[in-house]
Amino acid sequence: MAKIQNWQDDYWLLLMQIYLRRPVGLKPLYSKVMVELSLELHITPEALNRQMRRIDTLDTPRIERIWREYSRNPKRLSRAVQLLRSMMGFNSSGDFYEGVEVEETFERDFRPIEADERLMPISLVLILNLYFLLTPNTMVEETPEVQELARLMKVPTSLIVEVLDIFQHCDPYLNRQDVIISQLLMPCQQVWQRYGNGDTQLLANYASQLEEYFK
Repeated sequence: MAKIQNWQDDYWLLLMQIYLRRPVGLKPLYSKVMVELSLELHITPEALNRQMRRIDTLDTPRIERIWREYSRNPKRLSRAVQLLRSMMGFNSSGDFYEGVEVEETFERDFRPIEADERLMPISLVLILNLYFLLTPNTMVEETPEVQELARLMKVPTSLIVEVLDIFQHCDPYLNRQDVIISQLLMPCQQVWQRYGNGDTQLLANYASQLEEYFK
């Protein structure tokens, strides 16, 4: 198995604490708690998911040892995690990464965009997936799918419709000639360039996984 960059053995405690949350077991790849830990550690959710699967199978003697020590004693695990976080400066990125240059990659997808802090790039991915499921005349606030996505993301339906309209301007097949002025245009264009010209089924699968973040 390939070595995960930035991984330290102490991180098993952080991951095990999440694994033991009810319902005990593997957590969805993009569940909010997994993504938050990914952002703290600067380790991709996919890599953390692979590590959690190793906990699920007690893959190594070290994992077995940690499991025996902490799985039936959540208070002990909680104290160990609190100590680890206090020692390593977690939740204080200025301390934790002092003197270390961190190059963010996947992290940007889960941070609010400057144009509208109610949205993240992953939010635009979900809206893009909805775009391919609708026709232009159904990209309105009254459409049930629009309302459902707005409830999931906890944003107004009008914002969903606004982004859908911007994606129409990104879509070369529609070839819309009218000019649109919106700060969301560039973020939408960037998401379209990444996902808009690819396999819509792959996009749908990815969007389905991302929905877990908002639940």
